[in-house]
Amino acid sequence: MSNLPVPSMTDGTDVAKFGGGAANDFVTMTVADQLFGIPVLTVQDVLGPQRITRIPLAPPEVAGALNLRGRIVTAIDVRRRLGLAKRETDKVNMNVVVDHKGELYALIVDNVGEVLSLQADAYERNPATLDPRWREVSGGIYRLKGKLLVVLEVARLLDFKPKRGAEAA
Repeated sequence: MSNLPVPSMTDGTDVAKFGGGAANDFVTMTVADQLFGIPVLTVQDVLGPQRITRIPLAPPEVAGALNLRGRIVTAIDVRRRLGLAKRETDKVNMNVVVDHKGELYALIVDNVGEVLSLQADAYERNPATLDPRWREVSGGIYRLKGKLLVVLEVARLLDFKPKRGAEAA
């Protein structure tokens, strides 16, 4: 991993501001065959399938809680958060543990890939055709060979407050 600055997108830092050939490192993951990435410095741990205890009255995106070495970690179903179909029950999932404002969250994803070091000048804003729910939690994209990497902003992914338009409905 490089010693170059990696933007912490959780604090609103714009990846595009890191120019001049700087590289940004992302942990990649797949959800419903779509490639996503989060800044490597936000990742605390990667776990295999875990026993999750349901939390009554939690938002539907909250799958429950799990125990990570004595700490209670809120598990977020990224599929539900992104408005995707439920995972097949026979499929194994993975958990990417992130730290947000001193709390740990496990992002439940289909698979965890590798750490990619991508040039900051290859970063692009979200295209207008990107699903609105995805645009809500994404800071931008990288076009890779034959694939699109959607960069998730952890702070926005974990924001379950109703949007202004939804409050009026």
